[in-house]
Amino acid sequence: MPPKSSPKLNADEILKAEYGYISDTVFQANEDRSRVASFYFVTVGSLVAAILGSVFSTNDLKSVALAFAGLFAILTVLGALTLAQLARLRAAWHESAEAMNRIKEYYISLNKEIEPAFKWRAATLPPTDKPYSIANLMAGEVVFLSAITCAAAAYFLLLSLGDIVWWSWLLITAALLFGGFSLWLWYKHLLVDNQ
Repeated sequence: MPPKSSPKLNADEILKAEYGYISDTVFQANEDRSRVASFYFVTVGSLVAAILGSVFSTNDLKSVALAFAGLFAILTVLGALTLAQLARLRAAWHESAEAMNRIKEYYISLNKEIEPAFKWRAATLPPTDKPYSIANLMAGEVVFLSAITCAAAAYFLLLSLGDIVWWSWLLITAALLFGGFSLWLWYKHLLVDNQ
């Protein structure tokens, strides 16, 4: 009985399939980023609308202030988790784009005449943390809203403990600034490739 021959592999077909797969992962990362941000914005908007609706229907805001502080604290944590997802999805997009460029570089090394056809190459690929990119702008919106929810949590916590006086506004402003700054640093920390 003659030995079975192994199937002949076509390198071009394998590279085409790999490029197609990577292209799909790039597309999916962009789609997922959009969904994650939209979910967060709808969640925050819905909860804030519900809270504001109940604020106007109650006579004694202090009686529900602690519950509101907890809800706004949860919204702040949801914002941090949304930022983590946005950062990791941007990094996934960047890693996929780098993989696509590796295949491009391989074909360019074999066919120098196709080099002008590619705008994005290993050296020209936008960085993961490109200023004013859609990813950074979406993260900025989440940071902005989360900083507000952090300040709202501080407001309602202080209200549950007593009256809001002039120095309470200093603490609320500090919560707003500290919340926004620390959430932006959290996003930047997670916005790296190969984690």
